[in-house]
Amino acid sequence: MTKWSPVKQVVRVAPVRTALLTARRDRSPAAVAAVLLGLALVAWLVTIDRMRGMDAGPGTDLGAIGWFVVIWVTMMAAMMLPSVAPMALIYAKVSGERARRGRSFVPTWIFLAGYFAAWTGYGLAAYGLFRVIHAFHPHFLGWQAEGPIVAGGAVVAAGVYQLTPLKRVCLRHCRSPLHFVLVGWREGRSGALRMGFEHGGYCVGCCWGLMLILFVLGVMSLVWMTLVAGLIFAEKVLPFGHRLTSVFAVAFIAAGIWIAVAPASVPGLRQPTQMQMDMQMP
Repeated sequence: MTKWSPVKQVVRVAPVRTALLTARRDRSPAAVAAVLLGLALVAWLVTIDRMRGMDAGPGTDLGAIGWFVVIWVTMMAAMMLPSVAPMALIYAKVSGERARRGRSFVPTWIFLAGYFAAWTGYGLAAYGLFRVIHAFHPHFLGWQAEGPIVAGGAVVAAGVYQLTPLKRVCLRHCRSPLHFVLVGWREGRSGALRMGFEHGGYCVGCCWGLMLILFVLGVMSLVWMTLVAGLIFAEKVLPFGHRLTSVFAVAFIAAGIWIAVAPASVPGLRQPTQMQMDMQMP
């Protein structure tokens, strides 16, 4: 019977631990992509389950702040993970390569945490603005009053923003992940968090108008959520996405005028009833 030796045990375990660490650091882009898309799918399934039947159209109440934050983050995971995947994949690849060269390894999820923190900030700002408007003018989005004009005007504003220099700068950043990772790299976990937040800020700058459309037409609408997510993905990921901004601008301006003039004829736009509007009043 062989006598147990702590030294031999260390020798046997060390290669296993090294292999596990190497496997974590050298995770292939395909595996990272699979994880991101899997998380996006789960987020979509949860969102569909939680939001089914909740669409009250324009002016939908956002509920308590805790509930809103949870559903908002879930919605952002569903909508934004596919479009942020190219940036996350490049970050994971560069981080793994730096780890092989002796630098500290930082998991990609920390970068993504910073990214979603930026979108959470946008959601909280929108929630606060909604509450302020609702407190001072409860019928601001009343569909029997100025609601169609306000909603249509917001969609027109989103279309106009598509043509601004700020939109182009933010979209160019979102479509050039390699340049951002190589030029703006920051060391350590705090650096990864900051990088993610910075990239999220550019993403908010690129897409806040599209999210405004979602808010004014029905933030709990699965139809509008799916449409907006598709537009974001097309702009940020497709090879010809940068050419779509002008096309989307014209479409949004036309749609905004349509909503303001004849909202009842807009496909997929749920018309709020007076009873629903009264129930949303404090």
